[in-house]
Amino acid sequence: MKIREFADADEEDVVALWSHCGLTRPWNDPRKDIARKKQVQRDLFLVAEEGGRIVGSVMGGYEGHRGWVNYLAVHESQRRSGLGRALMAEVEARLRALGCPKLNLQVRSENQTALAFYDRLGFRVDAAVSLGKRLESDEE
Repeated sequence: MKIREFADADEEDVVALWSHCGLTRPWNDPRKDIARKKQVQRDLFLVAEEGGRIVGSVMGGYEGHRGWVNYLAVHESQRRSGLGRALMAEVEARLRALGCPKLNLQVRSENQTALAFYDRLGFRVDAAVSLGKRLESDEE
């Protein structure tokens, strides 16, 4: 298993992984999300590769106040192998190296499996309400 930075040739495999893991939504075009990420902190977009196949991903970001994690995905064949924990450890190490003091992420409230996973990693529910505003629509 190798964790490395995303390469352009990984795009189709990453989109397939995200779709397989149920991370895609009509209002977030995964190809547009990848194109946007390639423009900002590309070194925080990581994939896990095994036997030439993409089996995991994580997308991190840091704007100087908080770090964020998006698109943590682990193929079902690799779940409970420690891969999700390894991806998180790598992106956390990279964020720490940038001076990031706190990491945030969002989980859909019905995803109890993901909530339990992040709880095991030390994440806690913040006393805050997540708000959002679309600045660009990905839906066509």
